[in-house]
Amino acid sequence: MNRESVVAAALALLDEVGIDSITTRRLAQRLGVEQPALYWHFRNKAELLAAMADAAMEPHATAPLPSSSDEWQVWFADNMRSFRRTLLLRRDGARLHAGSRPRDVDADRIAKKVAFLVVSGIKEEDARMAMLAAGRFTVGSVLEEQADILSHGDVEHISNGIPIDQGAAFEAGLCLIVDGLAKRFEQN
Repeated sequence: MNRESVVAAALALLDEVGIDSITTRRLAQRLGVEQPALYWHFRNKAELLAAMADAAMEPHATAPLPSSSDEWQVWFADNMRSFRRTLLLRRDGARLHAGSRPRDVDADRIAKKVAFLVVSGIKEEDARMAMLAAGRFTVGSVLEEQADILSHGDVEHISNGIPIDQGAAFEAGLCLIVDGLAKRFEQN
């Protein structure tokens, strides 16, 4: 048993039972060890959840960074779509990610993304705030989508008698963010 195998088992357990039912006792049973053995790898449940969040974000964290030939609007939207897809890979993926802090390597990637937007002509403060706002919008959208799935057993939820297409709702909100940033860009 090593740190990676504990995280892999914890993520598999997350997909089966959800974040509210993850306990170190339950994880230890799954791994066939006594609960204190987990503390060799993780001091507490919060540290385990942080490692799980890092591992769950790996598909997005390894996606290609923007290149100088990319159009910022296309790249920005694709980056948020990648983030959304990654969050949706895991049951309670948005809840697991919410409140997590970027590792140094993640902070470096975020800085490169902001730098790309700045080189594209967006003010640095606007670029940082756009990344933050779009990221939080994405987490919130996935949080609602995953809650709807758990509550209603499907991805389509009814609001005031109108079916909600979660993918279309995300795309509409993302478009509003990109359009708002483009408007700021035009004003520079």
